[in-house]
Amino acid sequence: MNQIPVAKPVLDEQEVEAVRRVILSGWVTQGPEVAAFEEEFADFVGARHACAVSNCTTALHLALKAVGVEAGDEVITVSHTFIATANAIRYCGAVPVFVDIEKDGYNIDPDLIEAAITPRTKAIICVHQLGMPCDLHRVVAIAARHSIPVIEDAACATGSEILWKGRWEKIGKPHGDIACFSFHPRKVVTTGDGGMLTTANPEYDRKFRLWRQHGMSVTDAVRHGSKQVIFESYPELGYNYRMTDMQAAVGREQLKRLPAIIVRRRELASQYAEQLYAAAGVAPPIEPSWARSNWQSFCLGLSLDLDQHDVMQELLDQGVSTRRGIMNIHLEAAYAEPGSHRVATSLQQSVLAQQHSIILPLFVQMTASELTSVAEAVKASVCAPELAIEQVG
Repeated sequence: MNQIPVAKPVLDEQEVEAVRRVILSGWVTQGPEVAAFEEEFADFVGARHACAVSNCTTALHLALKAVGVEAGDEVITVSHTFIATANAIRYCGAVPVFVDIEKDGYNIDPDLIEAAITPRTKAIICVHQLGMPCDLHRVVAIAARHSIPVIEDAACATGSEILWKGRWEKIGKPHGDIACFSFHPRKVVTTGDGGMLTTANPEYDRKFRLWRQHGMSVTDAVRHGSKQVIFESYPELGYNYRMTDMQAAVGREQLKRLPAIIVRRRELASQYAEQLYAAAGVAPPIEPSWARSNWQSFCLGLSLDLDQHDVMQELLDQGVSTRRGIMNIHLEAAYAEPGSHRVATSLQQSVLAQQHSIILPLFVQMTASELTSVAEAVKASVCAPELAIEQVG
């Protein structure tokens, strides 16, 4: 039986040729390809500035530093996200403050943010989970009332859109202060690994570029292109958060593909929703009228009487790969230490989402036959009586 994977990157000879070109050029790390990728990415999302880095975690770290997050500060976010979101906060010596997600989705519940704000709150990180835009309108409005910066964890959201003041705009314009993206192979645009920060603030962008290269006062491009000898200096602590030109060359080819990739992913998500809409025991994800997801993942809710693990195993036995619902950081051993985080609200919806949702296969190369096979396997699996769990309470 051929296994249907959860995800599959879109890569072919175009990316191979792009990397070959860079290798033969002799400049393989942060250089002209990175600069071109930054310019093209900024143009695509409508941002004034874009700065490429090694991954989205490093992007989040630099974003937090740029808005002034320091040791002892608090940053409001969700537990229901990949652990990197909170890890970046702790890299600054700050404390993640977790609030719950919405009942009918997987993004931060704006109704819970204001009560979590304290004098120590220095930033809000809102996550566009699985590519679905969160309610930025409300998050940004709350933050503005309290003069708190908003950082968008847009790791999964390259190409997603939000209806903003009557116009459809790309996530990453940005609508908060800084947006951070990932180019991991599970994302709709991949460079193998890599990240990007976008902002309208030139001072933030200057800091990103300084910090990503050890705090070096002069870039390699300037030094190598100078007709006079230049000695660089290191005025402050920096990091090795650079992107390579090989990665950037792949990213440039991926950006060319992105509009078609998103069209195809939205078609597949629509077909899933149509085939699973009336199925008992499952709840397809809901796209708000003001959002256009890139459908980085299709996360299917399961009724509380179904055992997530058993459903996933049943699907695997039928040749369908799945992943569990998004993790909850506060349940991980790395966050068991007192003081590692603060829980500001009940996290009931977050825990239910992790335990009662699964991510189905969705990739551009997916055929109609494969999608129907997945949908039929899901319907058969959730109807299997042996997969039900005893109700408690």
